Amino acid sequence: MITPFDETYLETKRILLGQASLKPEFAPLAGWIDTTFGVRTLNIVYDTIEPGKRPRLEICFEFETAKAAFRDPVTALYDREKQKAIAEKFKESIREQNLSELYLTEGVWVIFGAFEPVAKIEAFNNLPEQQVAELNRSLGNPDLWEISRYNGTVTFFLYTDRQVKQYEPSATKKQWADRYFDLVKPHDTFGYLSRDAFDICLDSKENFDKNYSSNWYYYYK
Repeated sequence: MITPFDETYLETKRILLGQASLKPEFAPLAGWIDTTFGVRTLNIVYDTIEPGKRPRLEICFEFETAKAAFRDPVTALYDREKQKAIAEKFKESIREQNLSELYLTEGVWVIFGAFEPVAKIEAFNNLPEQQVAELNRSLGNPDLWEISRYNGTVTFFLYTDRQVKQYEPSATKKQWADRYFDLVKPHDTFGYLSRDAFDICLDSKENFDKNYSSNWYYYYK
């Protein structure tokens, strides 16, 4: 679950909207995960990875904090013991339900996803470009060149690096952020966005031209 277009995200979204349900064969595993680790599992998605048809399980939570509970605090990688425990429980649950012909359970790779961060990106993506362009025009600031957005990040481009330094501590930056947030909020289906946690970035056309060859691909790479 990385982008709003991933099928895992779309399936989990339908569950949260009450339009679909967790597959019944995964309910015992979800209940065990929730009881064992003190989390709330929204969805479990099974697929296989080529080559070799290795089975994979994605355990989907609502919030990033739940996903973080399955990372090793030292390496920041997934906690192997927790992965192993879930894989073993999956194998046991499938066997008990006599579903071994439908699901591969040997060597299953367990990964984790969080719905909230992707839903926030979707909210930003759903803001029409026309409204962003209109905002730029309505601000009427001759120092403002472009408003650019990518994966939930919003950057207001001034013309020069000097202008960036001038505007960074100013009340104008807050006003721009307020105006942009007001446009995005109606697209926040699940109410995850808050003004306190939102801010815009400032950059310059000077930097964009000089260090990124005036190329958006290089800039966001």
